Amino acid sequence: MESESTSRRETRAGSAFEVLRVFLLLGCTCFGGPIAHIGYFRREFVERRRWLDDTTFTDLFALCQFLPGPASSQVGFSIGLLRAGWWGGAAAWLGFTLPSAILMAGFARLAGLLDNAFGQGLVHGLKLVAVAVVAQAIWDMARRLCAERVRAAIALAALAVLCVLDTVYAQIIVIGGGALLGLMFCRTPAAATRGVSHDAHAFALPRAASAVALVLFCALLAGLPVLQAFLPSAWMLRIADVFYRSGALVFGGGHVVLPLLQQATVASGWIPANAFLAGYGAAQAVPGPLFTFASYLGWIMSPASQHALGALCATAAIFLPGLLLVIAVLPHWQALRARPPVAALLAGANAAVVGLLASAFYSPVWTSAVLSATDFAVAVIALILLTRWNVRPLLIVLLCAAAGIVESFAH
Repeated sequence: MESESTSRRETRAGSAFEVLRVFLLLGCTCFGGPIAHIGYFRREFVERRRWLDDTTFTDLFALCQFLPGPASSQVGFSIGLLRAGWWGGAAAWLGFTLPSAILMAGFARLAGLLDNAFGQGLVHGLKLVAVAVVAQAIWDMARRLCAERVRAAIALAALAVLCVLDTVYAQIIVIGGGALLGLMFCRTPAAATRGVSHDAHAFALPRAASAVALVLFCALLAGLPVLQAFLPSAWMLRIADVFYRSGALVFGGGHVVLPLLQQATVASGWIPANAFLAGYGAAQAVPGPLFTFASYLGWIMSPASQHALGALCATAAIFLPGLLLVIAVLPHWQALRARPPVAALLAGANAAVVGLLASAFYSPVWTSAVLSATDFAVAVIALILLTRWNVRPLLIVLLCAAAGIVESFAH
């Protein structure tokens, strides 16, 4: 028994540099969004490298699906944590995030050179990419998260509330309301315990680290708006507040960050709608996590001489809450998952997210991108290619960009 335990620890032992090298390669090659990323991770870490077993990996993925934040980045951080400790977790996040963050900041840097027919067509084509990608996300999430009438009703209620509620807190209200309705009407004990791993010690972390992470998560969520109110001229603090709050409230995957950031940046007049959607479309073309859309926005939102610092601040702020929550929950996850009220609460919150994304699909995605019959045709073709033919998102980006350029010169 002792030799088996020692062997297990030796199998999992590794260096932060090894973790960084592996995740940097994945960060350069993982296209297709969070679900595709999980497939890459399973092949790399379960089948090929055997850093963890399939049961532990599945349990870890289930945990990150339940938490707000970027699921694929949270899974990657946790794998790095299990492999090489705290430095391994940091190396995994950095390696997976850095390539797409650099590409998105580079796109923001070059965006000013696109003020011509070619650039306008390219930007419009990227906006059409967003139409197809968000439509696919809504459909996939609705099938998975609203499979029965109760959760479908919660999603529709969230959509209805967002249609009439005009406040910056609308997203928080509908997610909180969805969680409450889920707690009341979505009790499914079997679902709460499905897939619980017996390898519970794999998630072991000091309870002190869990407590510190939870306190820090709450302190930043409550404290950043207060600090920003007292120091309104501190632009970096304002960026940190916007992106931290968005990262803390994203249930359901990277696409859900769209309405939260749109409300915080476009609706407030900080960023033009065209620039916002162009960046979101470009985010579909790069590998790695969709949350690096924040790198693009942070670059644009910062002062002229501080673009790189703004991109860095926005990127760190949007990822931080999800990583803190993983650290906070890992030591308690096995016990929490077995409780039906927790599963019911999260089921309702996830259903509300579907309504939230549907609202954002109409405005600003559809209203600012589909301006003609040609736009409609291109968007539908892109959606069919994504959903029925399983064409890679990068090819969809190239197709829509080309269509937008051709349409721009035709006019």
